[in-house]
Amino acid sequence: MTKEQQTVANTGGQEHPRQDADEMSIADPTAKQRGEGEVPQSAPGEAAAPREAGAEPEPGKAAGAPTAETLEPAEAAEDKLRSLEEVTRVLEDTKRKAEEHWNALLRAQAELENLRKRSAREVENARKFGLERFAAELLPVKDSLELGVAAAQDESVSLVSVREGMDLTLKMLKTAMEKFGIEEIAPHSQSFNPEFHEAMSVQETDKVPSGTVLTVVQKGYLLNGRLVRPAMVIVAK
Repeated sequence: MTKEQQTVANTGGQEHPRQDADEMSIADPTAKQRGEGEVPQSAPGEAAAPREAGAEPEPGKAAGAPTAETLEPAEAAEDKLRSLEEVTRVLEDTKRKAEEHWNALLRAQAELENLRKRSAREVENARKFGLERFAAELLPVKDSLELGVAAAQDESVSLVSVREGMDLTLKMLKTAMEKFGIEEIAPHSQSFNPEFHEAMSVQETDKVPSGTVLTVVQKGYLLNGRLVRPAMVIVAK
């Protein structure tokens, strides 16, 4: 037996355990690493960021806690809701004011229409009944004239009484006319005024200055200062 064979024979009982351990290492190369406390590598496609044992989670990153990404949409939605409520309130206030203005416009138009109708009625009544008071003042004059005509037909009534009655009636008429601003124009012996006088003819005379009214053919009248009828006169030359 050679020396190498004797060595193998002596160590023959110890070769198999080493071989078995080497075979286990080859079969499971990660077993030795796990036994020594090393972190196994992640399988392909899996997250490889395990937290160290005993490390506490950072504030705000606890399980189930909302992050900034989840809070920002909620705050934005709340701001939008407040903006929508503000816009709705402004729209309702504007609508209310518009309705108030519209109702005020309708009332103003109705009042204006009523005023126009009332003014038209008043103008029509003034045109129809403007002489009502004047007519009431003329009625006694008419009554007096009728009495004078009846007295003139009676042969027993004297002419003096008829003349007195006519004078009284004329005074009543003059008083009634003065109450309503009717003023007569009787420019006898006055200077001719073309604004209120109308010359019928011219007469030569040396008794009065030229341009003096010699005779009033027909009296003129003013109504509250406005010329109603000019006086018809004869003027000296």
